[in-house]
Amino acid sequence: MNTQNLREVAAVIEREHDTLLARWREQVRQLPSAKHLDIPTLNDHVPVLLAELVTAFRLASDETIPEALLEGSPPEHGRQRCQDGFDIVEVVAEYNILRGCIHKLAESNGLNLSGKAFHILNRVLDGAIGLAVQTFAIEQALEVQRRREEYLSLVAHDLRTPLNAISLATNLLEVKLCGGSSNPDTAKMLKTLHRNVKNLNGLVDSVLKENANLQTEAGVKLERRVFDLWPLVEALIHDLHPVAGTGSTQLINNIPDELTVYADASLLRRVFQNLVANAITYTVIGNVVIGARETGEEGAIECWVTDNGAGIPEDRLERIFDKFETDPQKDGLGLGLAIVKTFVEAHGGQVTVESKEGVGSKFRFTLPGQSKVDVRK
Repeated sequence: MNTQNLREVAAVIEREHDTLLARWREQVRQLPSAKHLDIPTLNDHVPVLLAELVTAFRLASDETIPEALLEGSPPEHGRQRCQDGFDIVEVVAEYNILRGCIHKLAESNGLNLSGKAFHILNRVLDGAIGLAVQTFAIEQALEVQRRREEYLSLVAHDLRTPLNAISLATNLLEVKLCGGSSNPDTAKMLKTLHRNVKNLNGLVDSVLKENANLQTEAGVKLERRVFDLWPLVEALIHDLHPVAGTGSTQLINNIPDELTVYADASLLRRVFQNLVANAITYTVIGNVVIGARETGEEGAIECWVTDNGAGIPEDRLERIFDKFETDPQKDGLGLGLAIVKTFVEAHGGQVTVESKEGVGSKFRFTLPGQSKVDVRK
């Protein structure tokens, strides 16, 4: 194919640019991850890539194409498709769909993409595929690493509450068993327990500090099932009783006995654990009440944790669920309520707070019913 024909191919692609893109989009939308993307997101860098291809045809040379692509749009496209939820096969497929659409466009205009034109087309698209896939793979690997590290950070944070409960329970045992006793074996065992709890707390603190710059956007894998909510909350209250002190803060379970919920039991326990532990922190003397009810919306459940403690200043309410949003008067890294928000939203629910200084706070969160979750799947 001579230079004139190469220019004709370039002119056809330029003239029928919109039609070519529309045909390409129609076929790409058959890919599972592309079905619900809007046109700008779906197009992404493809219009720019077509312009690069037109330039390559008009120059009748591909000498500068690799350099142009290297700093150009394909790497950013790979990053974008990773964010769009594509897998690597789909990334390659959309470029090959574009290749097929260009061939059909040329044929419909009496042009045969062979020889030099074939070489230029393949060099441009194969180069774009290589760069996009490389960036996609790097982004995916970084995402896996980030999620693994963040999951470790969230678990480490949640270990603090039961460790505090163990430590306080040990203190109570020490008072009861060793107050008037000189039993050396008992005293030795309690000291060993104290030492190991202290070591565990040190390990947890190390993990939290090392992961202090992570973002709370973990990809949470749910293992939902239907279970009774009252026993879960009752067991949690039993475990947190030492943290609440010796009767100064009452933990009250107002969950109806017959209420069931469709959720990940482990994650839901951690949600309640963080909310109750937070309430205890601000309720030195008073009540922390845990409740729930059916909302009537396809089996949805609304849960809440209320306290009559110190309350939250109004200027902190909008930021209360942000990661690292901490009370300057309290210790901590500000992860607890961020974890609550992450886990509730992973279930498809929402979490809110109402609070007034000197009166107390009420944290609410919702969980969709099983039928609604199954429809989403």
